[in-house]
Amino acid sequence: MTKIIDKLAWLHIEDQKLLVARSHGKDLFYIPGGKRELAESDHQALIREIKEEISVDIIPETIKYAEIFSAQAEGKKEGVMVKLTCYFADHRGELIADNEIAELRYVNIDDKNICSSATISTINWLNAQGVIQ
Repeated sequence: MTKIIDKLAWLHIEDQKLLVARSHGKDLFYIPGGKRELAESDHQALIREIKEEISVDIIPETIKYAEIFSAQAEGKKEGVMVKLTCYFADHRGELIADNEIAELRYVNIDDKNICSSATISTINWLNAQGVIQ
């Protein structure tokens, strides 16, 4: 039986590059976001996780569904998958690495070697859509 880690992710694009984050003690970058808490909607979880991780406020009325991506979860045993439900949204505030986040960076198609598998799938899709280069 396949185990799925269900996560929400915020696609923030600037200058045709995707914002990614790296946690303390980790090597790979991933798309900011996280897991839902009990009874939270996608939007509620996304807003909470982004505020916790990078200190900005997602503007609720701008949240727009993008796509869902699945990949082998990094550092987990074979068959443990991560499912990313991705959303675009505008924000208020300055992006600041907070809590477990050690570093924020903008990446493009050439930076896939520093990203998690699910992030790579997302980068490939964003590139195919002409959103990042």
